[in-house]
Amino acid sequence: MSGNVLVLAEHEGKQVSEATYELLGAARGLAAALGGRAEVALLGPRDLAAQLGAADVVVSMDHPALAEYLPEAYEQALLTMVEQRSPRLVLMSTATPGLDLGAAIAVRWQAPLAAYVTRLETADNTLIATAQILGGKVLAELELVGERAIATVIGGVFPAAAGQRAGTPAGLDQLRMSLLQVTEPEAGDVDITTADLLVSVGRGIESEDNLELVAELGDALGVPLSASRPVVDAGWLPKTRQVGKSGLKVKPKAYLAFGISGAPEHLEGMRGAGLIIACNTDPGAPIFDVAHYGTTADLFDLIPALTDQFRE
Repeated sequence: MSGNVLVLAEHEGKQVSEATYELLGAARGLAAALGGRAEVALLGPRDLAAQLGAADVVVSMDHPALAEYLPEAYEQALLTMVEQRSPRLVLMSTATPGLDLGAAIAVRWQAPLAAYVTRLETADNTLIATAQILGGKVLAELELVGERAIATVIGGVFPAAAGQRAGTPAGLDQLRMSLLQVTEPEAGDVDITTADLLVSVGRGIESEDNLELVAELGDALGVPLSASRPVVDAGWLPKTRQVGKSGLKVKPKAYLAFGISGAPEHLEGMRGAGLIIACNTDPGAPIFDVAHYGTTADLFDLIPALTDQFRE
């Protein structure tokens, strides 16, 4: 039987709710007593995981339908998580998500549900919940038997501090290294990773002066100019235009490569393009191994002809 305790994270925009931290703090204590781990089900933006450092495990599921609370979407996503991870206990708050999902998941997952819980403890590996009934006039003590259970917890009954931070590893105050400065990279004039079509140039362009020839083709097509590493290393184009392992990975619908031999590093950055058309005078150039269409014509003859054609 799993001793893990799974908390459903609640969030508004880019902030995890206070109730989530309360539940996570309780989950840490219960999981320790049951010999398991404190886990969090994060439905929505994955970057919120950074706010859940007190959890042993954060299981995330990101989809546009989960960006904000939508009952049907959350029910399907959470049910998938609990079926896959089989926690001993699922904790939700009595806010809207818990009120909606507690009973729904209990029925579909076939687990007992304790609602309006004010206390949770363990005894001989058994979960015991104290819950309000009759509008809080009566407190009922419930034994959650079996291998799974769900509890919806009233806000404020557990402290949030234990769920807001994990233990600090020893030695962090005596480090021999320190950070002096963070330098942000210069913003590029264009984002080549979002382009549907790219005109890319390599060492075969021979000189910086010849870049104008390729730029004219890009202008005629209305698309940005990218390059392989030798062009960037020579300083002819900025780093933000480099395609490859040490540059940017692109996946346009079409990629036009002129004078690019096709080094493995470059191929790693563009082999996912929908259509690759290559021009290189060397018929044995590796770029032809990934190209859908290719020509050994001289780029200085081909590019002006293409530019004129597209302008017309």
